[in-house]
Amino acid sequence: MSQLRKLAGQTAIYGISSILGRVINFLLLPLYVTYLSKEDLGSFTAIYAFIAFFNVIFTYGMETTFFRFATGKGLHPKRVFNNVQSLVMTTSLSLGTLLFLSAEQISIWMDYPGKAYLFQWTAMILTIDAILAIPYAKLRVENKSLSFALTKFLNILLNVGFNIFFIVFCHHVYQGDYFSFLQPTVNAFYNPDWGVDYILLANLLANGLIIPLMIFLTGKFSWQLDGALLKSMWLYALPLLFMGLAGVTNEVFSRFLFEYILPENFYPGLSTREAAGIFGANFKLAIFMNLIIQAFKYAAEPFFFSQSEDKNSPQLYATVMHWFIIFCSTLMIAVAVNLNIIGPMILRSPGYEAGLVIVPMLLMGYLMLGVYFNLSIWFKITDKTIFSFYITGTGALVTILVIVLLVPKLGYIGAACSTLATYLTMSVICYLYGQKYYPIPYQTLKGIFYLVLAFGLSYLGYFIELPSKVATFMVHNSLVIAFLAIIIILEKKELSLILKKLKK
Repeated sequence: MSQLRKLAGQTAIYGISSILGRVINFLLLPLYVTYLSKEDLGSFTAIYAFIAFFNVIFTYGMETTFFRFATGKGLHPKRVFNNVQSLVMTTSLSLGTLLFLSAEQISIWMDYPGKAYLFQWTAMILTIDAILAIPYAKLRVENKSLSFALTKFLNILLNVGFNIFFIVFCHHVYQGDYFSFLQPTVNAFYNPDWGVDYILLANLLANGLIIPLMIFLTGKFSWQLDGALLKSMWLYALPLLFMGLAGVTNEVFSRFLFEYILPENFYPGLSTREAAGIFGANFKLAIFMNLIIQAFKYAAEPFFFSQSEDKNSPQLYATVMHWFIIFCSTLMIAVAVNLNIIGPMILRSPGYEAGLVIVPMLLMGYLMLGVYFNLSIWFKITDKTIFSFYITGTGALVTILVIVLLVPKLGYIGAACSTLATYLTMSVICYLYGQKYYPIPYQTLKGIFYLVLAFGLSYLGYFIELPSKVATFMVHNSLVIAFLAIIIILEKKELSLILKKLKK
């Protein structure tokens, strides 16, 4: 119980900061919808999918490798940190320079002629992200969850602040709506034709300002490149790199490829890039599940590694998985049945509500990603990371196949299907191999029951609409209560034990 309490406490700290930060960041969505065009949102969706893909290449599995070698190999954590950070700095600066110099060609290839600077900024964002990745991992290994959380939160506040400054404040000053005395100053640097440009610039400035703080929190490091140690790290990390590439294919390709796969005039009155903007905006509504998964991952990854030598760890992993499914299933229903309120509140401009139907499916997809993350512990602690490549590679194939086959026929729904199909496939494969090489006593049938029931209740609530808004709200949320009642009935014995232990 003390171990679970520790994990829950760490997750809460990461979760609160992630939730607060993401909620603040999430408030940018109505700002974008109000001030930017659907085409700009389509560009935002595509370029950030590009960034997500290259983030994996820039860090190439070294975060997980750092956790493994700093906690489970009998090595001094400082030595591991020095080597990993030296290696990542060398490679990220090299890759960043190469990408910066190739910006002109990339802008033409991605159909942004004359905007090479967007990809120069992208190269700088990727380089800074990679350089900061291992210091952030060091804070997690040292259980400095509060420092980690506050730093991430500050980064988000800076990013949001710069977005509001450029997209809202400068826009109104330029138009003469207020603070007209600042017009000469704002006119000197503000470009009213920029949209996604300012989103990238805000990200770059926010990331750059975090560097001194991270140096202060993690301390200076000694440049150290130990050939023998780096070789063993690289052998561990290489499959994780391919896993990451396949994983990011699963995560972002539906958004990246959408505008290129969707037939022209599929949605009357919308270009394919505008339709991609609507899809990307609705995709962001699944953030409620994504931020829980992210918070859990921040806390669970070092926790799982630290418990790997304990003989009772398989039972512990199974218990964590069980309650993870229960919590996230409840969250999914609560969000899905209230989309009629959440959607219009966030997606304020007309046309965006057409994509709301995909949100319950995306929530379930992210939940399955969380299930996969729990399941994947077996190949990380047994050093069989090659399986990560096989599993996520299969997932990447599923992603591409479903997108190519279903997007031309189903549009938004086809793209959302790719997310759910991919993570479901990966979870099933990971479970089957995991039970063979590192058996964990998961409550499999009960977990499947909760997932299927939650998914069904989510769509049931989404489609129920009564004449009265109050009645609709009551019926929708009665589904959440019904699910919780089922949990209490089926988990009565376990809940009683937990309450007794908490009283002690």
